[in-house]
Amino acid sequence: MNVFKHALFAIALAGASSAALAHNHEKKETGTIVAVAAGNPDFSTLVAAVKAAGLVDTLNSAGPFTVFAPTNAAFAKLPAGTVESLLKPENKAKLTAILTYHVVAGKVTAADVVKLKSADTVNGKAVKIMAGHHGVKVNDANVTATDIKASNGVIHVIDSVLIP
Repeated sequence: MNVFKHALFAIALAGASSAALAHNHEKKETGTIVAVAAGNPDFSTLVAAVKAAGLVDTLNSAGPFTVFAPTNAAFAKLPAGTVESLLKPENKAKLTAILTYHVVAGKVTAADVVKLKSADTVNGKAVKIMAGHHGVKVNDANVTATDIKASNGVIHVIDSVLIP
């Protein structure tokens, strides 16, 4: 089995093992990226951050977008007080820079991701993508579920917050 097919298989297994995410994964386009994320309790911190950064309208627009979405557990891995600090109005620019580093313009499915070495984010900086027999990594984050469909793009779940 070539590396890409093996990586896709590993991603599929990881996605299938997450019951809450698999629930959304199996649904057809249930709304925009923001609506899909808001409908999943594992993304409540991400949704709060998107609101605080003023990115709701952007991520509700036509897109398409690909979002590497960190779960609540991913945000919890940040140093104590980091999330609370980022959500303050005076840190909106920094929060926006971090969140836009998780977004790629266009719809990039799992089949596309494993063929890439990097992807340019809407932040202006590229993320590094590594596909191997142990799955796919975006920078140092593991992709744990893929191809969660939204009307304006796709969400891939990651286990760490990407810092530009």
